[in-house]
Amino acid sequence: MFADQDKTKKEFSFSEPAVPERKYEFNINLEEMSQAGLQFGHKLSNCHPKMKPYFQGIRGGINVFNLEKTAEKLEEALKYVKTLLMENKTVLLVGTKVQARELTREAGITCNLPYVENRWLGGTFTNFETMKKRVVKLKELEAKKASGEFEKYTKKEQAKFAKKIADLQTKFGGVKNMDRIPDAVFILDIKKDLIAVKEARARKVKVIGVCDANVDPALADYPIPANDDAVSSVRYIVEKIKEAAKK
Repeated sequence: MFADQDKTKKEFSFSEPAVPERKYEFNINLEEMSQAGLQFGHKLSNCHPKMKPYFQGIRGGINVFNLEKTAEKLEEALKYVKTLLMENKTVLLVGTKVQARELTREAGITCNLPYVENRWLGGTFTNFETMKKRVVKLKELEAKKASGEFEKYTKKEQAKFAKKIADLQTKFGGVKNMDRIPDAVFILDIKKDLIAVKEARARKVKVIGVCDANVDPALADYPIPANDDAVSSVRYIVEKIKEAAKK
């Protein structure tokens, strides 16, 4: 009898159905994230304790992010960006690390977002009116150059004007059409641009930020736990920003 019962159990036993992979907005894909290296953090000795909830394990002495949690946080941040842009609000993109500069500039131009690709200038938010005056100066010089007004000057004087324009363009070119303090700032490396974070918080500007393993995620209103060093990782996140802006 017991043998028959065992046989019946085997005949009617079944395995739990596989849980389907969650679908995320903005074409976020866990496999693509893994290939881009978003999961790699820092060595154990160089990790912020508040980042522990986002870790999945350790590989080769390096903390590895749980990509499902990263995807959730990335989706949440992108939804916020999308909402702001639909309401005609402003999001400033900041990426001053060498591997992020070109990506930041390209995304800013493509999506018509203000951006900072070079060094963050102290006072950009906290002394915004002074920054605006420098932007006005840049626009005036560019307008004079375009109209041919500089042609009446000597070559030495023209070179001086050109140098001045280049200097102002480097500092303010990405924000010259930002006529007010933005509603949010998207920072690709919270630690590298900590001054930008502090100024944003001082002016109550929402902070969306990529937080590597060595960063306090509490610094951002919308933290994205991910590798901020690899070009492939930064590129993946920037591409998603572009998708959110296009939507």
